Amino acid sequence: MVRFLTRRVLVGVATIIAISIIVFGLFFAVPSSPAKVMCGKNCDPASIAAVETKLGLREPITTQYTEFMKGIFVGRTYSKGTPFEQHCEAPCFGFSFRNNESVSAIVARTLPVTMSIVVGAAVLWLLFGVSLGMISALRRGTVFDKLAIGVSLAGASMQVFFFGLILLFAFVYFTGWLPFPSYTPLTENPAKWASGLILPWVTLGFLNSAIYARLSRAQMLETLSEDYVRTARAKGLPLRRVYTKHALRAAITPIVTIAGLDIGASLGGTFITETIFGLRGLGKETVEAVQFLNLPIVVATVLLAAVFIVVANLIVDVLYAVIDPRVRLS
Repeated sequence: MVRFLTRRVLVGVATIIAISIIVFGLFFAVPSSPAKVMCGKNCDPASIAAVETKLGLREPITTQYTEFMKGIFVGRTYSKGTPFEQHCEAPCFGFSFRNNESVSAIVARTLPVTMSIVVGAAVLWLLFGVSLGMISALRRGTVFDKLAIGVSLAGASMQVFFFGLILLFAFVYFTGWLPFPSYTPLTENPAKWASGLILPWVTLGFLNSAIYARLSRAQMLETLSEDYVRTARAKGLPLRRVYTKHALRAAITPIVTIAGLDIGASLGGTFITETIFGLRGLGKETVEAVQFLNLPIVVATVLLAAVFIVVANLIVDVLYAVIDPRVRLS
């Protein structure tokens, strides 16, 4: 197990390093003047030179990349030796010339919003979607099964912006049962944190749970037709034990795989959900950075998204051994 985890961690680190080289090269080596790209068309030569000096863009690209990676672990100082010297504490992902702010500060401000949305929604879509699919498979052909299929089909056919606007109109503007979505740090007021994120959770959770319900139902039906499940029934084992210990553990393995990838990818940004409910998370910040060609923020968010997916894959691989005893790690 230790060898397996070590190997997976090393592969993940190598993957992240490769992605960082490619992304950094695309944004800072390919353009003839990254400073001009970030500064905009209306910048004069003096402004462009100031950006180059501030971000160290006059150094060789290898030196720029080394300084960038070094800043993540030990911090970095910009405009060193000038009156505008500014230190960026580790982890330092760069400096945004347009925002006049370190990227780390921007990420620290927006990432908790996105994480709050994704984690809460993931709990809903996993609990509701997987439970609905499993029960529907066990009651195949019944009225419950048909209703579950209809609900999941309707949810899978909807779009986030459509369903989110319906919830806003119904529960905020029309009835006033819920406050307009907002973000309050969990450590400050847990009740306000939860009440301000109910609608984003329900919107993202319901639409994803529809997909997980259909997937769970299909996997459970396939598992129930396996020989070892029929053998367990023939031996006279209680149905609850057959379903939970034998069928469920095997059926849930591919669901864990997809859940890990979905959660990892969602942590990289949920732009549509954040835009609908007026929440400034990492997704909205990233899209605005792309629109205004704020390259340091784009590079940082791409790397963070890669880290989330790599970590999610590592967790999924570990869960395989816990959930399914047929998995053997060498």
